[in-house]
Amino acid sequence: MSTEPTQIRLVDYPEGLADDTTWTTTHDPTPELLDGQIEVDVRIVSVDPGMKGWISPWRSYIDPIRPGEVMRAFGIGPVTRSASDRHAVGDVVTGFTGVQTTAVVDARSMRPVDADLAPLELHMSVLGMTGFTGYFGMLDLGRPEPGQTVVVSAASGAVGNVAAQVARHEGARVVGIAGGAAKCAYLTDELGLDAAIDYKTGSVGDALDEACPDGIDVYFDNVGGEILDAALMRINRKARIVICGGISQYGDMTSAAGPTNYLQLISKSATMVGFTMLDYLHRIPEAVADLAERVDDGTLVHRQHVLGGIESFPEAFRMLFNGDNHGKLLIRV
Repeated sequence: MSTEPTQIRLVDYPEGLADDTTWTTTHDPTPELLDGQIEVDVRIVSVDPGMKGWISPWRSYIDPIRPGEVMRAFGIGPVTRSASDRHAVGDVVTGFTGVQTTAVVDARSMRPVDADLAPLELHMSVLGMTGFTGYFGMLDLGRPEPGQTVVVSAASGAVGNVAAQVARHEGARVVGIAGGAAKCAYLTDELGLDAAIDYKTGSVGDALDEACPDGIDVYFDNVGGEILDAALMRINRKARIVICGGISQYGDMTSAAGPTNYLQLISKSATMVGFTMLDYLHRIPEAVADLAERVDDGTLVHRQHVLGGIESFPEAFRMLFNGDNHGKLLIRV
């Protein structure tokens, strides 16, 4: 592995999912700081489903990156140089660092973290954006109540596992959907969910009928497609459907299929709402305090899947969309 500054850059927008030809590795020197900038020694990079939207030529919730640019990613690390009064050398910060070993960024775009509160890996997972997403999406939009039935798709993933555990903490009966026996066992045996459905075996609809005999009050969706349709057919009156992601549709962003059973929203007086963390950036301290307490007392289970070296990014990206990771997918730089 090179000790030079290393960057992973987008070559061109891929057709379908990315492969090794989508990326190139460069070793450009770190630029001089402009006023208001800081240099970050990137220690950990997060690999997230939203990256697929960032390497498509169409705008999602933020603009795509352009071919030739460093791949966008959340990262964390200490400040090594500073031309800003916001962050001093030695402060640990997180934000969009990109997939690179050293980042020069606008100091205003970075959030300080308390490295003494938890290991850096946790600040990029359960105490990071994915944890916050599951937390606010479930509490603010799902609003689970004791005794209600909550279903979470991709429940073993970085967002889904937090959303599911938050719902369980609120007293709901929680059913998780995941791929494979090992992930389903994780949901019931370690997260303590009431039931788990393996979407890779048999009919998800039939499994939902068995696991949710009284219908679905909250559905937290990370996958879209047929699983979303199956859940919509089983919602109760006044159900809340929270659209967090649609990973089943990310292979072709131009032809993503919407729900065919959306008329259920009318007949059941239900609501469906989408969101991103842009809606909750001002409330991050609230989530950090609550989630950190749950991690500390052991009531919030978490798992990270960590690869080594910035050069492993193409492999990590493939793993994410093949479902080969088990836990929040990170790269330790």
